[in-house]
Amino acid sequence: MAEESREQIWPSLDYAAWRETCATLQLWTQIAGKIRLALGPWINHSWGVTLYVTSRGLTTSLIPYGTRAFEIEFDFIRHQLGISTTEGDERAIRLQPQSVASFYREVMSKLRELAIEVQIGMRPNETLEAIPFDRDEKHAAYDPEYANRFWRVLLQADRVFKEFRSRFCGKCSPVHFFWGSFDLAVTRFSGRPAPPHPGGIPHLPDAITREAYSQEVSSLGFWPGNDQIPTALFYSYAYPSPDGFAQAKVKPAAASFHPQLGEFVLPYDDVRGAESPDDAVLEFAQTTYDAAATLAKWDRAAFEEKKPILQSSR
Repeated sequence: MAEESREQIWPSLDYAAWRETCATLQLWTQIAGKIRLALGPWINHSWGVTLYVTSRGLTTSLIPYGTRAFEIEFDFIRHQLGISTTEGDERAIRLQPQSVASFYREVMSKLRELAIEVQIGMRPNETLEAIPFDRDEKHAAYDPEYANRFWRVLLQADRVFKEFRSRFCGKCSPVHFFWGSFDLAVTRFSGRPAPPHPGGIPHLPDAITREAYSQEVSSLGFWPGNDQIPTALFYSYAYPSPDGFAQAKVKPAAASFHPQLGEFVLPYDDVRGAESPDDAVLEFAQTTYDAAATLAKWDRAAFEEKKPILQSSR
């Protein structure tokens, strides 16, 4: 792979260079996600509120509105937020430096133009500073280059995570983007109940956290970092964490257990610098899952059946 091509596929994502855009974009995605939350049915583990990676950015997927439906998509190529309905009507908002409050007003105005009325919870989730959306004039950054870079990293992570997901035939989440924690994740389930989660996540009801972790899981994800841990990284954790998990030997060599996070991490920069970034992520995903599933005594034989050999129709 040529270096120029590698830089396009796995671009640099230095948190310090886009921290303000990252914070603003997280809040913008929460507005879109909360619209889906307000109008769609609840699906276990909050699966009904997430966003999904697309060929241009992130989407809510189809949101029901009575017998109608609509979709909201962040387009990080054209740098616009698009709202489209099943009647063929469309509205767009330019993604540019503007406050969260201004963005919120624009989104609600465009929805009203489309005869869609919705009320959302006005405080952000899982952020230390939960300024109501309609009053947040503080967060107002948008760097189109770094928004595009972030999407390009998500694009590759989404692709590799789906490959990893295909190896498991038990209950498994989609590969989806959580706007609260601002990360892409895929989660495998053992099929057994888990002890109640202690909760305590900032500005997230404990009941939501406990329902999300009501079953035993092994989860893989990508996260761009925050002010407390300003490093983009891949992560893997188990809940509940089995005895000996933190001491497990995992690969590649750059992976380690992060005591503060309580999970294994693999810095993004080590992935993009690897001979094969795909193999580095898959090795990390597989060895951390191996550790979790083996130590917790999952019924691995039932979940890891070989795929059928599909014959070509030609």
